[in-house]
Amino acid sequence: QVQLVESGGGLVQPGGSLRLSCAASGNIVSLVAMGWYRQAPGKQRELVASITSYDITNYADSVKGRFTISRDSAKNTVYLQMNSLKPEDTAVYFCNVRTTFNDYWGQGTQVTVAS
Repeated sequence: QVQLVESGGGLVQPGGSLRLSCAASGNIVSLVAMGWYRQAPGKQRELVASITSYDITNYADSVKGRFTISRDSAKNTVYLQMNSLKPEDTAVYFCNVRTTFNDYWGQGTQVTVAS
């Protein structure tokens, strides 16, 4: 059983920064990628950023140049550094771990960007 625990969300002013963390516990077999998705009210869940087991990264166009995904493989933890935040970044952010066999999701952490 794999469990994901997210932290780091909150309220921040436009232009500010936040760092999200997601620690995965349990037996992760055949890791493919770790990533962050977000879902704003009334919208579908969308990919924000992902990082593969070979540390290849991928970003949504809307966050390129502002967000950075990284991981600590020894700790099974993935991070999302979010800079120059905009009101349109407001959403619930979900951590995802994808293996060859399963997709695992965190409970979500709220990020609100407002003045």
